[in-house]
Amino acid sequence: MTETTTFRDRVDLAIDHDIAQVRMNRPDKRNGLDWDMMRALIDAARHIRKERAVRAVILSGEGQAFCAGLDFASFTSKPMRMARGFTKYGLKRTNIFQEVAWCWRKLPVPVIAAIHGQCYGGGMQIALAADFRIATPDADLSVMEIKWGLIPDMTGSVTLRELLPMDRAKELALTGRRVSGTEAAELNLVTRLSEEPLSKAGELAGTLTTRSPDAVAAGKKLFHQSWTCDETSAFDTESRLQFRILGRANQREAMQANREERTPQWLPRRWR
Repeated sequence: MTETTTFRDRVDLAIDHDIAQVRMNRPDKRNGLDWDMMRALIDAARHIRKERAVRAVILSGEGQAFCAGLDFASFTSKPMRMARGFTKYGLKRTNIFQEVAWCWRKLPVPVIAAIHGQCYGGGMQIALAADFRIATPDADLSVMEIKWGLIPDMTGSVTLRELLPMDRAKELALTGRRVSGTEAAELNLVTRLSEEPLSKAGELAGTLTTRSPDAVAAGKKLFHQSWTCDETSAFDTESRLQFRILGRANQREAMQANREERTPQWLPRRWR
């Protein structure tokens, strides 16, 4: 049974068993990010976090584009709203512009961005915060903020460094050069290419759901916490996370299913 929820008339969330499909639905604006679109994406991510049966997320855009970036007209007409967007409240590490991308990084399940058409600026930074990016060869991608006299400020300073050498990241960010999906794959901006990225994302999501949800969640956390730290911290992180899953129900089920040569019957993930 598929459960479908719409957030702020901007984002549709359909949960089919253990895979969540998140679709930006503002095709007349090429899924441009106005205030309601950003809030809707964040709301959708929060909803998914509470659904422990969800094992993977596919993020896509309706119409001719994945996401053409920030809808500047919607913000320049309300400058106070733009100012609010840069405010961090309480102990939050991110403002709303950063959270709309980082909320996918924080989820304890893998997120796959299925990219077609335009993927610019803020849309690009949302895609970069996903765990995997599958793009059509003719997709049109750009770190485009420089075109408007700006710099990437929606977590791109972190996500770009994970994928590119500094000179490549600077070249893309300081020129705003547009690259095809094919060149993006050569640069390591996208994980793989497909003429049908949604279908390929579904295949990958299906594979991920065959694995222990606790091990997948821990593996995602492991790489993000250890990728840029020193060896001692990385080894400590490995041990700490392994201890959290070792001997638990899903880890025992993985062992038993392998011994009995059967399909594992996973319990909902323990991680949130």
